[in-house]
Parts: sequence; C-alpha cells; structure tokens
Amino acid sequence: MTGSRRGHTPRVPVLALGETLLITLQGEPHDSEAERLQHDITRRIAHSRVTGVVIDISGVDIVDSFLGRVLAEIASSARLMAARTVLAGMRPAVAITLVELGLTLPGLRTALDVERAMALLEHGPSTDPPHPRRAHHADLP
Repeated sequence: MTGSRRGHTPRVPVLALGETLLITLQGEPHDSEAERLQHDITRRIAHSRVTGVVIDISGVDIVDSFLGRVLAEIASSARLMAARTVLAGMRPAVAITLVELGLTLPGLRTALDVERAMALLEHGPSTDPPHPRRAHHADLP
C-alpha cells in the first residue's frame, strides 16, 4: 500500500443518480474500506428508493479474494432489498485473477463501462440472469 494511506482510510464516494448508486473504486481498497462500503451501500438502499447499484472498478488494479467476496456480498444484499447490482469496467487482469481465485461473483452482473452498466439497469430485465457474465458477453461485437 502507499504511504499516503498509512493511518488514514479514505471513504469511497457513493453518488446517488436518481434511483441508482454509483460507486467508483480506485487503487487497492483496504479491507476496512471495503467493509465500510458494504455497510454504507446496504444502509443507503434500505433508507432510500435505490433500485440499482453500479460499482465501477475500472480504476482498480488488483481484486483479492476479500474484495471479491465483499463485492459478491454487496450484490447479494442489494438483491435481497430489491436492488440490482452491476460491476463496471473490469480490467482483463482483474478478470483473470478472479477466475484463478475461483471467485465467480454469483448474481453480480458485469458491463464493460459505467454507461453500459447504467443502460443495463435502466433497460435490462428485472431479474438476474442465471450466469452473471451474460451482460458482459452481450456487449461484445
């Protein structure tokens, strides 16, 4: 981790866009940061009209098993509270790492970027597909 993070865990910004929360992760989030984010998102869903969550990880270089598990738990919690979650901007190296770790992120849809993730929430089916990568494959030419 970088020296600028020592002793200080910055909050991950959560932006409300209508009924959708947009979360942009950058760098390598600490475990405590990821846990705090999970609690913040579930609290915001419970106390608002949120129907969708987009988590942009285009600025994340590494997703370890802990962060992968937290992302899956965010999607599961959101789904239980009638909100859908889309993971946007996954880099190829991150996808390879998740596969190598055996993390399939069940119930978590993916999109190539935030714009496509927002469109998927707006126009996509109201139920999650059986395979979480279908949304990603649908975006391929």
